[in-house]
Parts: sequence; structure tokens; C-alpha cells
Amino acid sequence: MDTKEARAILGKHPLSFLRVTKSEATMPDCVDSHSPAVYKMAKTNLERYINEGQMVQDTSPCYYIYRQRMDQHIQIGLVVGASVDEYRKNIIKKHELTRVDKEQDRVDHITETKAQTGAVFLTYKNRGEIDAFILKLMSEKEPVYDFIAEDGVQHTLYVVDQLLEMAELTRLFEDVPNLYIADGHHRSAAAARVADIMKVQADGKGDEEYEEFLAVIFPDNMMNIMDYNRLVKDLNGLSKEGFLEKVKEKFTVEEIERSPKPSEQHAFSMYMDNKWLRLKAKEDSYNKEDVIESLDVSILQNNLLNPILGIEDPRTDNRINFVGGIRGLKELEERVNSGEYVVAFAMYPTSMDELMRVADEDKVMPPKSTWFEPKLRDAMVVHLIGEQDNE
Repeated sequence: MDTKEARAILGKHPLSFLRVTKSEATMPDCVDSHSPAVYKMAKTNLERYINEGQMVQDTSPCYYIYRQRMDQHIQIGLVVGASVDEYRKNIIKKHELTRVDKEQDRVDHITETKAQTGAVFLTYKNRGEIDAFILKLMSEKEPVYDFIAEDGVQHTLYVVDQLLEMAELTRLFEDVPNLYIADGHHRSAAAARVADIMKVQADGKGDEEYEEFLAVIFPDNMMNIMDYNRLVKDLNGLSKEGFLEKVKEKFTVEEIERSPKPSEQHAFSMYMDNKWLRLKAKEDSYNKEDVIESLDVSILQNNLLNPILGIEDPRTDNRINFVGGIRGLKELEERVNSGEYVVAFAMYPTSMDELMRVADEDKVMPPKSTWFEPKLRDAMVVHLIGEQDNE
């Protein structure tokens, strides 16, 4: 979300938590979004919510159960303070690199506000006894929040504050060997850096709130990974005919008569010249035994985007853009038809098994490999890690 979009939302909803997470939207256009003044404004706005009673701190430690429903998909997670130490030791496993600028932005925001205002999206290899216990707790409680947001996603939150209930949840998760970051690598990396800073300031005391970071843990069988599609602005000096001939060296190409949405791994849909084509990677175009090389995003990058279209680094090349699957394939058609882009590629979603295998092998996925929906909603829960200047 850019600043203009945030301002529009604040115009309709003045109490939106964007006053904290996108505080530059409450300031003049000339203000740099990464200036100290922006982080100070975030702190001021958060304290105002607390002082005026829009946000209320629970009086005792607790867990929260967070249920989301998007159309027919339901996912139920546990809101926790995840261990920074376990993140450092790779018990909480990663699969992405972070960008220095984005990570620093999170560090500055947490340091100034003394709060983690957005949750990290964690997952684990599901266990029936955990699912059963969480469902039992939900059946016995009334939610504290239950609403449908403007995008149609239902968000429901339950408080778990009874000692025996919390102890049982803690015990059940002690048998889970690893957690995996699904989304939120920058937030978790920033939380670890902030913990290091605050530990020094506290003369080495390491049992404070900053040693945990706000997270929601979902079982892997409830996760919903959508496609993360590609748009490219030009054909790298090739004619359309010449481009297609090169594509056919590594892919079989055929016209699509029905739905253009890819239905299997290693198959892609390409939109160009007002029509969809199906690309199927040839057997010799990738190494089946290599967890990274066999990912669809790698196959497309290594056999088409880089050698044919000259996109060596999709992280930095401004000729390529990415569109989350939640927007649908019509979005790809419209942006190519407008002339903004020449060609689009629709992807088959990365699987949870692939994500976990990459993390277990301590490897890094290519950029823009996964798009999770529904998104966690900021301000459902905020984790304070220091004293607020409350009146």
C-alpha cells in the first residue's frame, strides 16, 4: 500500500491503524517516509489510541486464537510471542533473504514505538491434537472480535487467559520441533535486531518483552498459498516471433482453449497479443533433485526471464513486476492490453511442502515465490516491548 492509498483509507476511516503503520499518510507530502519524524508520529498516534481507550492492554498474560475466513477457506492460528532466541538458532526457520532498507524501516518503527504492530506469519507441520484442543477452546468461548472487513475476509479473535488452558497450549507446542516463517521475514529479522539493541540498553538483561516477537502460528494444512505472477515490459529487443522461437527451446507451447489458470507444476500460462499460451517446461530444462532449481519460479527465471528477456536479478530489474494471485488473471490481461507491459506469466502456486523443504535445507527461495491469503490484519493484537509515554 502506498501513501496515497493510505490517505484515501484514512479519509474514510479516521481511526484506521494506518495512523501507526503508515503514519506518513497523516503528514505533509514533503515528508520523507523514512525520516525520524514519521516514526515519532507513529509513536504519538499509538499512544493516543491507548490514552483515549481505543486500544486496551490485557491485564494478564494470554494467548489469542485468530480465525480467518476468505470465501470457503478457513484458517485458525494461535497469536503468540515467538522466541527471538529460537529465531537466531534457526529453530524458527527462514526461506527468504531480506532487503536492508525494508529491515531498517521495521527496526526504526519498533525502536521508536516500543511496539511490534504487525504479526509474523508462522506455520508448522500440523498435529491433530493441537487442532483439536484449539477447536475445543473456540467452542467454549465467545469471541472478543468478529467482523467482516471491506475485502470480505472475516476476522474472529478469542482470548485464552485461563492458566490451565495456556499451560496445555504451551505443552502441546513444546513437541513441535520447528516453526517456519511463511510471511514476515523483515519483521522477524527486525525484531531480533531490536532485541540486541534493547538488551545492550538494559545492561544485558534478556528476559524482557523484546526477547519475543508478535506472531500467529497456523498449521500447514490450513495455509493458502496463491500464485505470484510476473509482468515484463519488453521483449529484450526481440520480435514476438523470435521470442516465441527461443521459448520453444525449453518449453512446449500450445494455445489455451479454456481457463488460462495453470493447473499443474512446471506449467505456465503466458499472455501476449490478446491470447493465452500454455508453456510446459521440458524434462531437461531443470534438475528434479534440486529443491531450488525445481521450483516453478526458478524454472521460469533460469530458462526464460534471464536467458531470453535479460532479467538477471528480478529483485532489482525495473522491467519486471509482480502481481499477487488475489488480483486474478484479468489484472494481467488489463496491464498487458494497456501497453504498460508486453507479456505476462501466470504461475502455479508454490506448495507448503516446497517451502518447508527449502527451509529445512537452509536454502533461500527466489524472490516473489509465495503469496499468502488471507493477510493478517494489523491492530488485532499489538505487542508492547517497552514503556509507553501514556498520560
